Amino acid sequence: MRPLPIFFLALPLLAAGAPPVHPYADATRRRIAMAQDERKTAALLLFLQDKNATYRAVSAEALASVQDKKAVPALLPLLQDANPAVRRAAAYALGQTGDSTAVPALAQRLAQPETNLLARRAACEALGRCVTKNSVSQLYMLKIPGPDSSAAPGRAWALYRASLRGLATPEVVRQAVLLLGQPGLKLAPARAGASAALTRMRGQDSTLARVALPILLKTVASDPDYFVRENCASALGRVSRPAAWEALVKAASTDADHRVRIAALRALPLHSFIGVVASVDQALARPLAQESLVAAEWLLKTPTDSLWAKASFLPYVQRATHWRTRATLLQAALHHARPAHRPALADTIRRRYQKTINQYEKAALLTALSEDAAQFDFLAKEAALTSGPTIVPGTGLAALVSLRGNKSFPAARQADFTAALRRALAGGDVAQLATAAEAFANPALVPAPQPEDLAALRQAQGKLALPREIEAWLGLQQALDKLTKAPKQTPAPVGPASQHPIDWALVQTIPVGQKVRMTTTKGIIVLELKVAEAPGSVASFVSLVKKHFYDGLYFHRVVPDFVAQGGDPRGDGSGSTPYNLRSEFAQLTYGAGAVGLASAGKDTESCQFFFTHQPTPHLDGRYTIFAQVVQGMNVVQQLEIGDKILTAELSNY
Repeated sequence: MRPLPIFFLALPLLAAGAPPVHPYADATRRRIAMAQDERKTAALLLFLQDKNATYRAVSAEALASVQDKKAVPALLPLLQDANPAVRRAAAYALGQTGDSTAVPALAQRLAQPETNLLARRAACEALGRCVTKNSVSQLYMLKIPGPDSSAAPGRAWALYRASLRGLATPEVVRQAVLLLGQPGLKLAPARAGASAALTRMRGQDSTLARVALPILLKTVASDPDYFVRENCASALGRVSRPAAWEALVKAASTDADHRVRIAALRALPLHSFIGVVASVDQALARPLAQESLVAAEWLLKTPTDSLWAKASFLPYVQRATHWRTRATLLQAALHHARPAHRPALADTIRRRYQKTINQYEKAALLTALSEDAAQFDFLAKEAALTSGPTIVPGTGLAALVSLRGNKSFPAARQADFTAALRRALAGGDVAQLATAAEAFANPALVPAPQPEDLAALRQAQGKLALPREIEAWLGLQQALDKLTKAPKQTPAPVGPASQHPIDWALVQTIPVGQKVRMTTTKGIIVLELKVAEAPGSVASFVSLVKKHFYDGLYFHRVVPDFVAQGGDPRGDGSGSTPYNLRSEFAQLTYGAGAVGLASAGKDTESCQFFFTHQPTPHLDGRYTIFAQVVQGMNVVQQLEIGDKILTAELSNY
């Protein structure tokens, strides 16, 4: 597991037993945070020269949220600051800008002795975020002073950051393999970073097979860190070799950690290699819904001419104990069925649809019906509903769009399909607007949009309430930009911070370490709020908790081995509050149980949040982290779509 860095910077020493000083009791800290929230680069630059190291550090970190490249020249000298917290914050901010002009200064800093490991790690990762195709060799040619155990983690995570940006080369693969092979507890962070990098190396599959296969086979079977093992399983999925398949079958069947088994299931080859069938069959019977769902998804993806696709799915459907698994198996059955068998299968799905009272199961069954072009009228009817569960019409339209993408879609129904999209635009449901807009912008779905379609897109956009419905606005604008061949993407109309200023009086009443006790239908989860790192986000969350906003809301999105997301008042992922928040990117990383704010892009956060199931470093610096699960991680792992937040309340627990 990737260690979480510590944020607190140079707070005054306290007498034993005295309560901690609140970071925002300091008026200067508040001014810096307000300048960050209002995106005032010039005001923050002034604090970079302050005599107080704490102010230099927090203002540098504030610029990591602003992400203004105009700040780069002022940040570069701070890489040589006498205070390690300042050096670390400056490196982090430079990495967040992604500015290639910072590469020489970062390389120079790394070539010098560094006594603070966190500062060194930040400089390494920043280098990985800033290098280009021409300078990526800096990541492995650079001589970093000090013992290998202190330099290796930074190198590994630098390789990850570069690979995430599509900069992997055969030499980057070889360097990651060398780091993955380093044994010992001290080098566990290096193995974590190197294994993560190997999962992100696009276009390097042949090099992985040639260079990385032996170490991947060894590590997936024996590394003590589940995160390293699951990364190795994911990387093995790109190595088309029998030895890799054998290792994946074993990991999917026998690894003690469900997260590794899920990663191995996802990576299994889509054919009947010896042992694959048994692994999938075993996973379908697992008690954890996430695991059985991934096995069902594997069946859905299997080529139609495979032995699996020719087998009967009904025994698996009958055995399924989780509704998502059952719905996905029914979708797989319909996807692979011969034409003569499809009517009976579709009838089975529709009967289940009419019987269930679970709106999320209804949505999954509509998705299943999208595999059969004969279900067009049924899906169009459900998409046009104006009463009942809010999630049904949105999913009905999405299923209709998916059906239109099938090769078997009858060309004679094109006019009916376009009419359904126009009805959705006229209806104004935010869940349907983005779906309809994306379909209109896709020439494979709507070959020739008419002028009235563009007018309908603009009319629908004009009716949206901002900033509440910013996500739908963005979807419509992206479609308009594409259809009108706009030279550049139109920016989101994110209003000034003054529309929702941070409530500093409330912030100062939230103690450092404040807990929130969330009671769900699966059990209790305790969160510790990060008020120092994300004051605006925490203040908003606390305000909503005090109003009982979250009580009774659903978890509407669960991606196995990734996130569980909730907090949407609509329950379908398109709901919001009447205001947006500014992104707050502090020096925190997405480890297991991190709590982040969902968004439609930078500075569009609101009330929706998510829990991470495992470390997800690709989210670092992109989504605000405002809390950490400190109790109930087992509950987080069990959450499913449709589980409910019964209560959320502030707690001293």
